Amino acid sequence: MKKEVDRNMTKRNGKQRLTLFMKPAIVKHAKAQAVIEELSLTALVERSLMKYLPKVTMIKRG
Repeated sequence: MKKEVDRNMTKRNGKQRLTLFMKPAIVKHAKAQAVIEELSLTALVERSLMKYLPKVTMIKRG
């Protein structure tokens, strides 16, 4: 039996592909900042989300 592979995951780095729709001005700003910080756009967005998101997210049901 073959193991099912998530098509959105890359084998090389274990990251998931994501498509977002954003205002062009925000994308331009983020790309420029990534160049200044010598990061990839992915690394900049990842770092920004990690700083923004809480360590733990609790979802209450019902």
